[in-house]
Amino acid sequence: MPLADATCLLELQAPVWASSKNMMAQACYGLMLPLADACVSWSSRLGLGLFQSMLAELLYSSCFKNPHHKDMYINSSDYLALLNNERPNPNSTAWKQNFLRIKKLVLIGGPDDGVITPWQSSQFGFYDDNETVIEMKNQKVFLMDLFGLKTLYARGDLALCSMAGVAHVFWHSNETVYKTCIEKWLT
Repeated sequence: MPLADATCLLELQAPVWASSKNMMAQACYGLMLPLADACVSWSSRLGLGLFQSMLAELLYSSCFKNPHHKDMYINSSDYLALLNNERPNPNSTAWKQNFLRIKKLVLIGGPDDGVITPWQSSQFGFYDDNETVIEMKNQKVFLMDLFGLKTLYARGDLALCSMAGVAHVFWHSNETVYKTCIEKWLT
């Protein structure tokens, strides 16, 4: 039995230990991206359809985006896909107008983050189907200006700041990050 199948099976058989769905989601999606495909496959083979609704509810407040299951993300995410206007919703126009009220958006990230994967997603980059990182300017949400990102960029109100050597838990307290990426915009 592959590791992912064993992990998911263990989670299903031990709901008390597992803290139920959340632990299963963490085991199948939080450890390594390849486990995600195995868990969805395992669930499908058993006819459970388990992951579509469960993962939409649990994974990082519906912020998880699997590059190998984009349809599942778009159809199931009740948070990120809606905010990004990747799926129609009654608030899309108002949300885009509100986003465009931002005076300056500074997106900070770096290769040593250790939590955000790929780290470029902190700057609206993401994987394609082959897990090659596609930068923000080549993403659908930017090209189609789904929520105003391209408009913000065009008017000069979007800044990217990339820094190596900063772990995820230190972005908010690193003085170099503050001096390099934040301070100049606080005038």
